[in-house]
Amino acid sequence: MAASVVLERSFTELSAAERQLKRNFRDLSLRPDVTPVIGGPKYSESAGGYYYKESSNLLAATRNRFLYWTSIGDTLELVEESLDVNLLNNAIRLKIFNCAILPGGVHVCETQSNVIILLLTNLTVHRLVLPHPSRLYRSEVITESQMHSILTDVGKMNYNDPANSYVIPPLPGRSLSSTATAAWLSSEGETLFAFPSSSGGILVVKMPPCGVSGAVTVVELKQMSVRRLLSGFIPTAIRGDQDPTHLPVSLAVHCLENDAFIFALCLDHKLRMWSYKDQTCLMECDMLEFVPVSKEMRQITGIGHKLRLAHSASIGVYLGVYLHSPRQGQFCVFQLVTVDSNRYSLDHVSSLFSNQETLIDFMFTLTTTDIWALWLDEENQTIVKHINFENNQAGQWNQVFINPLPEEELTIGDEQDPRETYLEYLFLPGRFTIPALLKALQIYHRGAGKLQDLSWEELKKEVTVIVENDLHSHVIDYEMDQDEFRQLQVESWLKFYTCCLQYQEELSRPLALVLHPYSSMVCLLRKGFVSFLAPCPLVDHLYLLPTENLLTEDESVISDDVDLASDTIFLMQCLRMIGDSITVDMEYMMEWACCHQEPPERVADQMLEELIANDVENVMEDINNKLQDIRNPFLAIGNLLREMDYETSLDIDQTMDVGQPLNVRMNLSSLYGSTTAAGIVCQAICKISVTRFLICRDLLILEQLLLRMGDMVFAGEGQLLQTQQEHIPRTANMLLSYYVIRWSSQCVASAIPLDTLDSNLQHLSVLELSDSKSYTPVNKYSSGPQTILEVFFQDVARKRLSQIFARYGAAQTHTPLSWAQLITDITTYLLQHLWPGNPGFLFPECLMRSCQYTQLQEYVRLLQPWCQVNAGSCLFMMGQCYLVTGEGHKALECFCRAASEVEREDFLEKLIHVEEEDPPSSARLQYYNRVLRLLEAVGLKEQVIQLATLAITETADDLKSQATLRTLIFKYHLDLGHNSQAYDALTLIPDHSRQLDCLRQLVIVLCERSQLQELVDFPYVNLHNEVVSIIEARARAVDLMTHNYYELLYAFHIHRHNYRKAGTVMFEYGMRLGREVRTLIGLQKQVNAYLACLNCLRLIRPEYAWIVQPASGAVYERPGASPKRNHEGESPPVPSGSQVEILELQDLEKEYILARTRLTLAQHDNNAAAIAGSASAEEMVSLLVQAGLFDTAISLCQTFKLSLIPVFEGLSYKCIKLQNGGEAAQGEAWHWLAENQLSSIVTTKESSATDEAWRLLISYLEKYHSQNRRYHRCVIDKLLSHGIPLPSWLTISYKVGAIGSV
Repeated sequence: MAASVVLERSFTELSAAERQLKRNFRDLSLRPDVTPVIGGPKYSESAGGYYYKESSNLLAATRNRFLYWTSIGDTLELVEESLDVNLLNNAIRLKIFNCAILPGGVHVCETQSNVIILLLTNLTVHRLVLPHPSRLYRSEVITESQMHSILTDVGKMNYNDPANSYVIPPLPGRSLSSTATAAWLSSEGETLFAFPSSSGGILVVKMPPCGVSGAVTVVELKQMSVRRLLSGFIPTAIRGDQDPTHLPVSLAVHCLENDAFIFALCLDHKLRMWSYKDQTCLMECDMLEFVPVSKEMRQITGIGHKLRLAHSASIGVYLGVYLHSPRQGQFCVFQLVTVDSNRYSLDHVSSLFSNQETLIDFMFTLTTTDIWALWLDEENQTIVKHINFENNQAGQWNQVFINPLPEEELTIGDEQDPRETYLEYLFLPGRFTIPALLKALQIYHRGAGKLQDLSWEELKKEVTVIVENDLHSHVIDYEMDQDEFRQLQVESWLKFYTCCLQYQEELSRPLALVLHPYSSMVCLLRKGFVSFLAPCPLVDHLYLLPTENLLTEDESVISDDVDLASDTIFLMQCLRMIGDSITVDMEYMMEWACCHQEPPERVADQMLEELIANDVENVMEDINNKLQDIRNPFLAIGNLLREMDYETSLDIDQTMDVGQPLNVRMNLSSLYGSTTAAGIVCQAICKISVTRFLICRDLLILEQLLLRMGDMVFAGEGQLLQTQQEHIPRTANMLLSYYVIRWSSQCVASAIPLDTLDSNLQHLSVLELSDSKSYTPVNKYSSGPQTILEVFFQDVARKRLSQIFARYGAAQTHTPLSWAQLITDITTYLLQHLWPGNPGFLFPECLMRSCQYTQLQEYVRLLQPWCQVNAGSCLFMMGQCYLVTGEGHKALECFCRAASEVEREDFLEKLIHVEEEDPPSSARLQYYNRVLRLLEAVGLKEQVIQLATLAITETADDLKSQATLRTLIFKYHLDLGHNSQAYDALTLIPDHSRQLDCLRQLVIVLCERSQLQELVDFPYVNLHNEVVSIIEARARAVDLMTHNYYELLYAFHIHRHNYRKAGTVMFEYGMRLGREVRTLIGLQKQVNAYLACLNCLRLIRPEYAWIVQPASGAVYERPGASPKRNHEGESPPVPSGSQVEILELQDLEKEYILARTRLTLAQHDNNAAAIAGSASAEEMVSLLVQAGLFDTAISLCQTFKLSLIPVFEGLSYKCIKLQNGGEAAQGEAWHWLAENQLSSIVTTKESSATDEAWRLLISYLEKYHSQNRRYHRCVIDKLLSHGIPLPSWLTISYKVGAIGSV
């Protein structure tokens, strides 16, 4: 089909209804000094709009920016809108007290510095001066997503300055019977207002320029000032008094450099042109001359006539005139022609006729030479049509498919919940405006106080609560039949729904059309919102056209092949007939099939069965007859499918033309960046998908019918089989594709908090997608609900619109933007991205990044199993959804199934495309590595183990990857407490360094968990020395009192019957305890360690019962110092010159006895533990003697073959101290006396501690003999040195001993 004609055919309405719960109008007021008119005319609600002069310029600050307003009574609501940026503070509500704003009484003028709003009321005129948008921004390039409107600071300006207002004088006064107005700026900056005077002329009020003081002047243009008669003028028109039929009913102004032409369409059907400068009527033309039958119109006044003006620098001034008559309306287009100096005439261009309906507004443009008209029919239905006034011989108006009002009553199936059904319908995007819902809630609330600050979800909950409360108020009986309750429920919801419907109908009332003179953008201004009119694709146009219009459609615009064009029209008629015959239940059948992955072909066949069975009006027979008129159904269907197919093998996102200047590229980056533009574009996608779904559905039924009819309807041999094998599957897939696109355009996005969004992006950063780090969501969900398609358009697709301009070339940036062309290209571009059959995968990727996982899961489900394109990527996305919902086992299954498509799909290819120094050997292995990182980030340890085990099968001879994967398996088995599996994985690691690291980790973790038995039991094949080295290193590196790796190493050697190693370990342990842990507990552990060492050596043969001890200072530099170790905690090797000492069993026994002696001393006196810890045998004897532990001291002396003289001297000294001491010394003596064993204990009352001490000394002298009585002599010397007389027993004992020796 010819694509070029798409822009010349029908249009469709795209609603830009505000989704904010409340538009923040700022209230302003003016109080002119006037008295309200009592009993005056009531003026209807009015609306209008203004596009900035440069709004179609790609590089302008005012691009795609415009103003629109509505007025009723004394109130004007003015809004500034932009399709590129979200404007802040962009709405004001101005109230002019005691006045009524005239319909059409708002005009906008634009200068380089200001935007001036001109207002005309029934009593006053006003001027509102605002800054120009280009003056608000310093930079020529606008890249922000939000900007301040020109209305932001209007409240701070002196908007109520008396110099900007003027009260219309009572004489001659304004005519009350006409609301015609005009306003403009002169070349000197003066502001002029024109309106009919009460005397039938035109009253012009002129204000001085803004900021310039001066008087306001008033001039009345009257018919008596005509100074020339032109051919065709009626001479009587200027004779006699002023005729009231000269009263203008519509005014228009064309500004010249030093003058202004005022055009007036009057009650007498005449069009007059005035020169304001000369205050003369330069031209008068009777419009009835162009009416075929004017006799009837001459009998009535032209109260319903309308006048519009358009100007082009290249072709001049054109006038559009609507002539109202009781039977039909007529549009006339004229060109103003200069005859000679100050002589003008009208050149009739075209006359077009329309059916008699109430014309609300009309506009025309010279860019496309189109007339656009807005009517209300007898049923108050909105009608918009357009027609080319130059090239339309048949006078055929083109349709604009207006959005219908929501259905008056919903059909609810038995299996459907009324509440869910109504809520879904009420809150479906684009169905009801939020003001309509709020109005209905206010009726139920009897007020609006608590409804001002509700979020979207809160509004839905509030509706539910209100209706449920209403329902319960009607439930009288506590017990009610389920069917009765359901009926009450339906009635309650229907009541609220009807209320919403009434307000929606009121807000949808059309008020005006706004037409851009250059971009040809057309807006339909309704009471509650603005709609944009976009071109309808030709396929949709043919399907939606009424039957009578379809029959008269020009075949040349469909295809250059006349036969194919004719067949297409007949085919469309058949599809329309099928569509009109389908019942609600049959529609639901197909919807259900698409949602639940049922084959559409089978459902279409069932629907055909029902159509044939219930064909009361012989529709199927008519379809059969119509099919006979199609010459080649196979080609017609194939052509139709090609037109609806957006599958393309080309790269959708081709590289942008780098030759474009930077400012051009920067300006393109903000194109259509507002939420309004997103809503419009996505609604266009929704409309196309809805229509195409119906076309595919009806086509699928028709194809089933063709199969039943057999070869008789096909032109060529084999076409029946081709239809069955090619067309039907392709139609079914296309039906499902449009179903998915329609779903995405209606599915509301979840409101995600920014912290959750940031957390999600950090979580996805492990995927290292090329642009994930720079991804910044535009959508903040602050302006009300958005569909997931709008999120995608704003966050992703819109930023790539520069690709469209890259195809146009550099010349396009300097030509005015064409709305029709641009919206068509953007929707096509977006549909190509959304088309499931294309390789692009940006849409689901955007859903993943935007945290829309519920919607993403449903999207993938709808694509399975019929869509084979990006099947692996869809499985990956489904796995990602399962990760978020905590279903790790399902996620792993999806990830594994997606692996087979790694090198076939762009998204998976991008996923594994990472610059690494030594990448894995295969693409699939790279994919597994990426998924493993994702699973690790989520913390799914079991799934990491399973996937790593699977990935090992892809490693082949890649030992590095094997080592990495087996290390992962070991790590997470260990984390999960699977110690045996962790050990098994450890033994299979091919990299020895990694293996040692894992072995070290195994030892540390099992020790921390106190799972020592398992640690000791592992066989450690080929790893025995390594594990011993690791445990030794850990033992020497950590605090002895925190982790006792020595005991672990001892158990390790004992388990393997290596007793000498075990003894060596415990001896080292004991040595370190003596040096580093000088406490009672440390001494106890040292004694136990030495005892364990002795036990080990006693278990082996005597000749092997020895150990090696490094020489003093080899292990420890100084007593009590921490051992010096390397970074791995191991002792440095012994220097080659070191001496080595062999410790045999008797040496170890001595060390044991010494340690036990230290413990005995510490147990007797806790304060002595720090000193005794490193004391030698000689020092210990002194310490024991001081503590009174004489038995222990003697035993130690005997073990180490030391002299007992220090013992006898110490005991002698204590006896001396006791003999000279008081009772306190006597009491303390009993403590140490008790620690020594006396030969006999005297318990008589006369016995004292002193006596017992002397008896202990006597017993020692008797028990331990010495050569030459040395012990006796040392005692005697000690006593005599302290002046103590020698006891008789000592003298006798010494003498007896001496004689005996002689």
